[in-house]
Amino acid sequence: MKKYIWWTGIIAVALIIAAFFVGKQAGNELASLPAPELSEGQRGELGIDKNVNEATIDRYLNRSDAVYRDMRMLKDPGNYEAIGGDSYLSGFVKGFELVSFPYIVNVKGLPEAVGETYTGKTLFRQHSDGSYTANYEESEEILEALFPKDKVIFLMCGGGGYSGMMKNLLVEFGWDGDKIYDVGGYWFYEGENNVEVKREKEDGTVVYDFYKVPVHEITFDNLTEK
Repeated sequence: MKKYIWWTGIIAVALIIAAFFVGKQAGNELASLPAPELSEGQRGELGIDKNVNEATIDRYLNRSDAVYRDMRMLKDPGNYEAIGGDSYLSGFVKGFELVSFPYIVNVKGLPEAVGETYTGKTLFRQHSDGSYTANYEESEEILEALFPKDKVIFLMCGGGGYSGMMKNLLVEFGWDGDKIYDVGGYWFYEGENNVEVKREKEDGTVVYDFYKVPVHEITFDNLTEK
């Protein structure tokens, strides 16, 4: 009888723990999101959200109704060290997947110290008046596959610039801006879901473990030019 009571107690505790974690996950998925709201000052000019940003993004991870996109390149030709960043992808927030913004559209408006980023083929081109044109028949189809319109979209990059530009492009092509959050820059993230990619070996050599990074590759070989 005592043995039966002991096992019953163990099972009850296990069920309570399981219910706690299921409830915690469900609560995270169902937590209401504030409407997108621009930050003040320079961060607002970049498009970074006031409420959903590097300081708060941990509250909104693992949502079943959302996708998470980091807009950096594994190695950006731009000199981001000149503004205190890293041209290499040194780490990322767990749950975010890489979609390199410079492959989406030609980049405009980088800080002078950064210089030029990638200047090769892109899915779209931006004109001097701010409008966009697709370079390939498949460009918009690829955009919808990477950024589903029926999902909440969280965008991030190194400092907040690429993610803001990406939101502008999506809204221009018909996405609902109220479902897109420019979270800002990984360089300012101090949360609990950091995945380190940059690593220093025993001999002092710095290496980048890119195998850790979930990447959505964009290739152009099989696309049809307009």
